[in-house]
Amino acid sequence: MPIFARVLVAGIAALLSMTAVAAAQGYPNRPIKWIVSFPPGGSTDVVARAMLPSLEKRLGQPVVIENRGGAGGNLGTDAVAKSAPDGYTIGFSAAGSLTVNPSLIEKMPYNVEKDLIPITLVGTSPFILIASPKFEPKTLADVIALAKAKPGELSIGHGGNGTAMHLTAALLNQMGGITTTLVPYRGSGPTTADVVAGHIPLGITDGPSAMGQIKGGAVRPLAVSSLKRESSLPDVPTFDELGLKGYLSIGWYGVLAPAGTPPDIVKKLNEVFVETLKEPEVAARIRSVGAEPSPMTPSQFDAFIKAETKKWADVIKKAGIKASN
Repeated sequence: MPIFARVLVAGIAALLSMTAVAAAQGYPNRPIKWIVSFPPGGSTDVVARAMLPSLEKRLGQPVVIENRGGAGGNLGTDAVAKSAPDGYTIGFSAAGSLTVNPSLIEKMPYNVEKDLIPITLVGTSPFILIASPKFEPKTLADVIALAKAKPGELSIGHGGNGTAMHLTAALLNQMGGITTTLVPYRGSGPTTADVVAGHIPLGITDGPSAMGQIKGGAVRPLAVSSLKRESSLPDVPTFDELGLKGYLSIGWYGVLAPAGTPPDIVKKLNEVFVETLKEPEVAARIRSVGAEPSPMTPSQFDAFIKAETKKWADVIKKAGIKASN
């Protein structure tokens, strides 16, 4: 390449770099759009709105939530991936659209690794194996023993094919060395309702859907899917404690930005979200919907997403789960 061309290229690169730095130093100077990949009123939306006052105070600008639900979170996440990488459009997505859907959907509208930058994990929420009061076995060991004695006869309800609860149940089959019939429902609420009614003996559900029924004694919780006991269910052991070492399946959601967002803006956003999650009032509101605040650095969140993607890809392949199921 001629000398003048090299000088021109270097000059353009330097100019772009200076422009990005200047933009980051003045950031933010106008409202920020926050795309939440789920409809209003759900637990993800509730968590986002719990953080909103603190975020706006720390950023010094309005943060406008835009709910874009649909396609298991893909619609909202895709909108973020295709937005300008200037820090004025960020996203709030969950495990499905970032780590599960890429293994279920052949033609994804975005590439998580190439099109998005992780900002921070926000919250995690374990799933719960619940049993009908009419179901005679009392422990996870009893369930596994029964499933081994009668392969395929024991049924476990879950929140729908390809959902995190479906994968949680499939992981139980794989790690427990058992074969059960996994029954899909249209969400965790109907799953819990059928377990309460005794129409199905077992279900994998989430805290927000089942906590009231658990506290009221309408269902029996047998195990939680986190590595540590759930603070709202301190007497319920984990799968790991009960012998399935390393069993871990959690629902989670985190903040992302479009690829190409300047590093200084990524750093500032991470700091603002992490400090917000440390506020006692914000943390309490997040825990009230069954989640645990779990802030991370961008690099930690990136590693977390990659590990979760590989883990669930293996489970999906082994279980033969298809998006069309």
